[in-house]
Amino acid sequence: MRIEAYTQVQQIYKTTKADKSQKKAGSGFAGDQLEISSLGRDYQVAKQAVAASRDIREEITAPLKNSIQAGTYEVGAGKFADKLFQKMKEMG
Repeated sequence: MRIEAYTQVQQIYKTTKADKSQKKAGSGFAGDQLEISSLGRDYQVAKQAVAASRDIREEITAPLKNSIQAGTYEVGAGKFADKLFQKMKEMG
């Protein structure tokens, strides 16, 4: 272990610490402030609205769930292929 390196690090730390305390004492700065833009406020309102809404829309999922449980839900291969092809086109 090199003692000189430890001493150098200790000296750097002490000077940095002293500089910070001097800045605080003589700066006269009142404090930090935070200002949220109108876009930020809109984002917060939207985020709260999404958090308050339900995750699942029962009026849409209930008929599908009932038909799956009854065994009457069928997915045609042609419809599935069309939807898959459409999504691939959208993705580029």
